[in-house]
Amino acid sequence: MLLLTVGIAVVAFDVPTYPWLRSLPGEYRSAFRAFTDLGKSDWILGTTGAVCLILLMLDAGRLAFRLRMAIGAVFTYAAFVFYVVSATGLLAIAFKWTLGRARPKLYEVVGPVRFDFLAFDGTYTSFPSGHSTTVAALATALAFIFPAYRWLIVVGAFWLAFSRVMVGAHYPSDVIAGTLLGMTFTFFTVRAMARRRIGFHLSAAGKIQPNMNALSAKACVRTIWQVARGQRGTGRVLLDAQDFEKTERTNS
Repeated sequence: MLLLTVGIAVVAFDVPTYPWLRSLPGEYRSAFRAFTDLGKSDWILGTTGAVCLILLMLDAGRLAFRLRMAIGAVFTYAAFVFYVVSATGLLAIAFKWTLGRARPKLYEVVGPVRFDFLAFDGTYTSFPSGHSTTVAALATALAFIFPAYRWLIVVGAFWLAFSRVMVGAHYPSDVIAGTLLGMTFTFFTVRAMARRRIGFHLSAAGKIQPNMNALSAKACVRTIWQVARGQRGTGRVLLDAQDFEKTERTNS
């Protein structure tokens, strides 16, 4: 199915795309160049990697329950994003350098469907789009983490991926292939995590849902805000034997 979709895109979209782009005013390409680099993986990996390292240095066992819950959730989801973006990025690089498809800037020289396997030439690394792979992996991960904002995430990801065509860096089939690669890998990763209840779980209807729901997230954010304002401490509440007996008598 994936190969069929990409094959149709090559025949239906790749050939007319380059002439169509050249007919557009330059302002269109300039507008898309302004944000196309948001699809690079370096800022995503740097941010999520730094978050994971910082959280690992914390002594979470000494913190209050809500703080520990927040730290656990943030670490799990940050590590999840780091993994899918880095793994799909490596897969995209492997495909790029193996398949050796000519980039659109060589359209007038070799045409839109020139492949030079194992060329190891930067101008022959068009398929699949690495930016689109990264964007799809990130967007799919965020859509599962924040299901309430799923459609907003999808719209933003579409324009980021489409920008690679508009700036002349890739053909539509490159973008579609990268998108399918990022989405598919991330989906199977989420499903494997949900079966093990790591960050996600399967509902009674079989849908994948994040372990931290909106209510728990709000409680954690409220606790962090209170700690930041000095309204409560960060320490874990521990009861000694006498306090425990008093609490038990009160509850009974």
